[in-house]
Amino acid sequence: MLTKAPVCRPQAFRSSTRRAMVCKASIGENWKSVAAATIVSAGLMASPAMAGVSIANVKSGSVVSSPVHLDFVVEGLTVKPAAEGIIPGTGHHHLVIDAPAPAEGVAIPFDDAHKHFGKGQTSVDLELPPGKHTLTLQARRAGGDWRDKAIA
Repeated sequence: MLTKAPVCRPQAFRSSTRRAMVCKASIGENWKSVAAATIVSAGLMASPAMAGVSIANVKSGSVVSSPVHLDFVVEGLTVKPAAEGIIPGTGHHHLVIDAPAPAEGVAIPFDDAHKHFGKGQTSVDLELPPGKHTLTLQARRAGGDWRDKAIA
């Protein structure tokens, strides 16, 4: 069972050109084998060159089974493996699981809560235990530019 209960508020970022609307929703769990996910933010609104990221196949209010398949989308950035080096206009995805998303300019840790997709992956089959989870997708450019989207 899924119950939407939006609580929206503007979210300011360190850059004065970026704002996002963060909306939270509550979910109820009926099956032990079900992990639940709901969209928490509408993504970043910025200049057209910084349009943002999204998880294409998980929508607001979704209840999903584990493993959940996530398809990542980014606009204004070409996804490339990190091993190709710093190339302007390229970058790769990161997924933060049940942890605060690193702010702009802060390095993303290498631990269980922070998944790096440095090989240029644009999807993942993610194992989640039953219950509520917060996932934040980030795409980072060469040189540290970033964009993000969170789901819970």
